[in-house]
Amino acid sequence: MPRMTINGRPVEFDLDPDMPLLFALREAANLTGTKNGGANFDDGGSTCECGACTVLVDGAALRSCRITLAEAEGRFITTIEGLSRDRSHPVQQAMVAEQAIQCGFCTPGIVMAAAGLLSRNPAPERSEIEEAIQNDCRCGVFPRLMSAIERAARVSQRQESISAAPAPAIDTKDAAEAVPALRVVPDPEGPGS
Repeated sequence: MPRMTINGRPVEFDLDPDMPLLFALREAANLTGTKNGGANFDDGGSTCECGACTVLVDGAALRSCRITLAEAEGRFITTIEGLSRDRSHPVQQAMVAEQAIQCGFCTPGIVMAAAGLLSRNPAPERSEIEEAIQNDCRCGVFPRLMSAIERAARVSQRQESISAAPAPAIDTKDAAEAVPALRVVPDPEGPGS
């Protein structure tokens, strides 16, 4: 049974060691921020080229569809969920500040690839960013994406700061106030029922 550390927690998978890490993360560990852009278990997951499944493996950005559980044995895996629970990582902050997010599907993989780059090279040149970020994004945000990663590098080096991005999620009561078509239904088991 493959053992590894995911987002700081030691885990053991009772799964086929030849299974791509992508499927173990999404299906067994319920870490669905790691996206599947088209890989399938039948071909070993290795035919996908998009990068949406990028995670950090011992600090290096790798596509989780291309590494098996056996290859991940004993390694430290960081997914988008483990990078920063409050979106405070400089790459996440810069992506929001530079409006480098459109549909969001590819965003976790891009953030992880950029975080891996900045951990090994805190001040990359534009050409180094372009070489490191090979993720597909069909929304066409690459110019803003490059600016966001350059900005994240400056933030990481404390040359610049960014106001915090909005906190993850929204309370349903707040959502109901902002969206007239949504209302909070009282819990039949809760107080006042």
